[in-house]
Amino acid sequence: MTPEKLQSIAFKWFDAFNNHNLDQLLSLYDDDAEHYSPKLKIQQPQTHGLITGKQALREWWQEAFERLPSLNYKVKSLTANGDRVFMEYIRTVADQDDMLVAEVLVVKDDKIIASRVYHG
Repeated sequence: MTPEKLQSIAFKWFDAFNNHNLDQLLSLYDDDAEHYSPKLKIQQPQTHGLITGKQALREWWQEAFERLPSLNYKVKSLTANGDRVFMEYIRTVADQDDMLVAEVLVVKDDKIIASRVYHG
């Protein structure tokens, strides 16, 4: 996959996330996609930070959008090659300190099959 195509998927991801458009966000993912996040590990310890499938993704992000209505990501950099795009962004939430986040999206057949979040 070309770097331009991977970056296009990443920008669509940011657009959907920042507009809290859950259906648009989920449309970017494969039905069996896996997602790992340190925040998920804290909020839902039984998952050990890893969820699989669109229904689990829907539930996780719906809860996050409801709990944090001001949640927004500001792109710092994108690096794309092979089958993945590495994203660095600033997580902003009203009344919380900004947080630098890195996330990797792994893409196959134009769908995200895995994502992993790193906090720094």
